[in-house]
Amino acid sequence: MTLFKEIYMYILGALIVLCFFGILGLLVFQPIPDQNNELLYLAIGALIGFAGSVVQYFYGSSKGSADKTEMLKK
Repeated sequence: MTLFKEIYMYILGALIVLCFFGILGLLVFQPIPDQNNELLYLAIGALIGFAGSVVQYFYGSSKGSADKTEMLKK
């Protein structure tokens, strides 16, 4: 994997996880307007899915598989 692609992957993963915790923090301290409830629930659901995918990649078998493939290329 090229260095640029790897850096991009880490930045994107960190951004997704930080957004997840940022929105979670806002939900604790800010009231939700009634007209935006459903849209906010949809956005939070998508963000939870993306954050879960990031965690699964970095701590699951996908990262090990990618590392193994990179080692085989060398």
